[in-house]
Amino acid sequence: MVRDLKQLVKAYDVRGVVPDQWDESLAHAFGAAFVEVVGGSAVVVGHDMRPSSPSLSRAFAEGAASRGADVVEIGLCSTDQLYYASGSLDLPGAMFTASHNPAQYNGIKLCRAGAAPVGQDTGLSDIRELVESWLDEDGKVHVPAAEVAAVGALSAKETLGGYADHLRKLVDLTAIRPLKVAVDAGNGMGGHTVPTVFDGLPLDVVPMYFELDGTFPNHEANPLDPANLVDLQAKVREVGADIGLAFDGDADRCFVIDENGDPVSPSAITALVAEREIARAQASGEANPTIIHNLITSWTVPEVVRDLGGVPVRTRVGHSFIKQEMADTDAVFGGEHSAHYYFRDFWRADTGMLAALHVLAALGGQDGPLSALTAKYERYAASGEINSTVADQAAATEKVRAAYAGLEGVTTDELDGLTVAGPDWWFNLRASNTEPLLRLNAEAKDPAKMAELRDGVLAIVRG
Repeated sequence: MVRDLKQLVKAYDVRGVVPDQWDESLAHAFGAAFVEVVGGSAVVVGHDMRPSSPSLSRAFAEGAASRGADVVEIGLCSTDQLYYASGSLDLPGAMFTASHNPAQYNGIKLCRAGAAPVGQDTGLSDIRELVESWLDEDGKVHVPAAEVAAVGALSAKETLGGYADHLRKLVDLTAIRPLKVAVDAGNGMGGHTVPTVFDGLPLDVVPMYFELDGTFPNHEANPLDPANLVDLQAKVREVGADIGLAFDGDADRCFVIDENGDPVSPSAITALVAEREIARAQASGEANPTIIHNLITSWTVPEVVRDLGGVPVRTRVGHSFIKQEMADTDAVFGGEHSAHYYFRDFWRADTGMLAALHVLAALGGQDGPLSALTAKYERYAASGEINSTVADQAAATEKVRAAYAGLEGVTTDELDGLTVAGPDWWFNLRASNTEPLLRLNAEAKDPAKMAELRDGVLAIVRG
């Protein structure tokens, strides 16, 4: 292990290969540093199904306890289940997961009490610097003894039932028509949460890969990659399901497949859920509910929000920006292109499960198929995210900017990377924080214009 932890501590979380980049000794140090930076007399800790997760989670818990904090261990859980525990118990939390990464990876998602995010600018850099101060030149950890009145106590708590009850109170599915639902858990934590959340509802669940297995024997638990949706698409067609749901490894994201086996874009899901949340807020007397969307969601989202009397707010990509903007605007809901969905009634945290319940409620509350229900939210042709390996990201971006500068009717902004927009098209070019990549997202009114736009930008970037 190395002394510089910048390659391990990312913008939003801790993420790296075990044991090459980190191990239990570092997890123990992160636990101690987390309590010193965030404070509080107690923390809640959970973990996913990866082989390294239980021991890393326990080491973190012991590190936190060494700083005098009592630790509530909730064991196996999804990330949004950990957020539920942090919110309902009003405690800072730590979730051990590497989400959709391969089996040799693990990480920590941290939050303050009430599931408030801990990111680079909200405590994570301070935690990293404190842990680094405890490493010697060989990367070995030497956590100094703390002056505490007593070492904290470790206790276990079951939260899955409370998590399921909370979600089911937010979206009532008891009166919908029966639905056949194919669910691909990808051997991740959806196999842990879905059976309890869906229990007793009018849903005929066709389970796929519900066995918890952090080696991911069937496919990567990353539904953002179309290759990992193939099995679910085939199953939906095979069994005649009304809908397919695919969860990522820590089950905080959910992707939706319609009855034809075709993916429904996360932007369309954002618009659908936004419509439901706006209606609910307006029914309770909230005149102009705010909806957050990041800058690479479809133009459909702000259009739908405005049509319904809501206020769309555009943000940078990333959960810490979304959650901060939700807090600042008291937004009822937020969505990202990556299928992260945030709810005010869920401590502004992201939960794929709650988004799935909204989609099931909308589908089961009417008689038509999902493809017809979501068609009104698919107004534009989108490229999806396309990565290009570029040595000098800034220079390539500047070439693209120059190519579109001064064109009539074209605007640019730099909220997050470079966004260029025309009357009926737009594209965004963003540099990766961790790799020599430029990420392109493009959208236009029709497929031909989108293809022309996409190919033109890629020719400049890759030229």
